[in-house]
Amino acid sequence: MLEEFKTFIAKGNVMDMAVGIIIGAAFTAIVTSLVGDLINPLIGLVTGGVDFTNNYAVLAGDVAEGASLDTARETGASVFAYGSFIMAIINFLIIAWVVFMLVKMVNRVKDAAVEEEEAAEEAPAGPSELDILMEIRDSLKK
Repeated sequence: MLEEFKTFIAKGNVMDMAVGIIIGAAFTAIVTSLVGDLINPLIGLVTGGVDFTNNYAVLAGDVAEGASLDTARETGASVFAYGSFIMAIINFLIIAWVVFMLVKMVNRVKDAAVEEEEAAEEAPAGPSELDILMEIRDSLKK
């Protein structure tokens, strides 16, 4: 069973998956920082600081008027936190847009590299070193 486990772990797919997960975790931190630290403040500046996070409706319980969502939850009231859901959707759309733009850029770079390779393959090849040496040999024989 140990040999079978070693064979499973040593397969390329498992190692590729592990590298992908590690890179994905690092990329998630970068995208989260980009959205939270750069994009959301800019959106807040444009929209006048609109933040839906503290928008909620009290379903049951007593909550003081104008209390924050955290305060409402601490009182034990049953709250319908629709603002947090709206912000989660907005953050998802921003992250999806950033990832889309990144993938689009990577695909553009890949396509350019493939086009360069195809152009290099299509270019007529000059005479090889062997052809030149054979031509010199034939010239010397004459």
